[in-house]
Amino acid sequence: MFCVECGKETTIYKNGACISCYLKNKTFSLGPLVIDIMVCTGCQSYKYKKTWIEESFDAVLLRCIRDEFTINNELQNVDITTTCDNQERIRSCKVTITGTISDQTITEEHPLTVRIKRATCEMCSRQYGGYYEATIQIRTDKRKFSKEELATMKKHVEKLIETMRTKGNRGLFITESEEIHGGLDFNLSEKGSAYSIAKKIYEHYGGEIKQSSKNVGMKDCIQLYRMTYLIRLPAYQKGDFISYKNTFYIISSLAESTVHVVNLSDGTKNAFDGKKLEDATVLGGKELIKEMIFVSQSPTEIQIMNPKTYEIVYVKKPKHFTIDEEKIKVIWIEDQVFFLPEKI
Repeated sequence: MFCVECGKETTIYKNGACISCYLKNKTFSLGPLVIDIMVCTGCQSYKYKKTWIEESFDAVLLRCIRDEFTINNELQNVDITTTCDNQERIRSCKVTITGTISDQTITEEHPLTVRIKRATCEMCSRQYGGYYEATIQIRTDKRKFSKEELATMKKHVEKLIETMRTKGNRGLFITESEEIHGGLDFNLSEKGSAYSIAKKIYEHYGGEIKQSSKNVGMKDCIQLYRMTYLIRLPAYQKGDFISYKNTFYIISSLAESTVHVVNLSDGTKNAFDGKKLEDATVLGGKELIKEMIFVSQSPTEIQIMNPKTYEIVYVKKPKHFTIDEEKIKVIWIEDQVFFLPEKI
């Protein structure tokens, strides 16, 4: 057949014209000359439609182009790329749209001015205003937290919040955190997420968790409450040595209300309800561990020497206990010597 445009005998693509003539003077994409993009001055997130999102400028611009530009359905395998200068408020960009029609590659370029407007997102506005819905309080019983413990727990809470934010919960943040009454307080922006975090802390460290609420007013005829989640950790912690019912143990782990221990006398493992261990005596932690020199052993006893005093001590040999080093770690409690369990 003959093309009605060029008169050549060739394959007709559409409307009596060959593909070359059909593509002449025809555009397949159309878009605005100016696009406005709003960025938060606080967290640097961008507003897309009615939502603030934490994406790069290029990713947000591509979203806007897909919304604002019209691309003819005839164009297949569409690819959109952008190049922009690095101006702070008004950026000159070039939008390149590439696709195919009947195995012909089509490339169209559009100049675009992007005006970057600054604002404050709802999350930053709340954070700057001291907004919070819940307080997590971490306290301990019958002892004081060490500086190291406080730092570790603070890092743990911050990590939990970071993980939840990474999974999409942008509205969660710490309004304020402080050391108070020998423990830690965290004011959080969401009471539901605060409870989840408090529960994870309780599951990790053990102890008990209590909650209370306080009326803080009304909004849109709805009563508003601020929650407090108190986690009271036990007097002991992982790695502590305790005395319970005339038996000495090392605490191997804590989870919710269950405390896992290892018997220092025979190396057997056990688990107690945390409530039952309220009567236990905390003897100390790693400061009770001493390094001794191995001298000799028999089937029933092991002979060790204090490297500082050269005192020789005979210790009953636990079952299945082996020594293959010159130095050995022991726990010295009330004139009794125990070998540090191989597996805790």
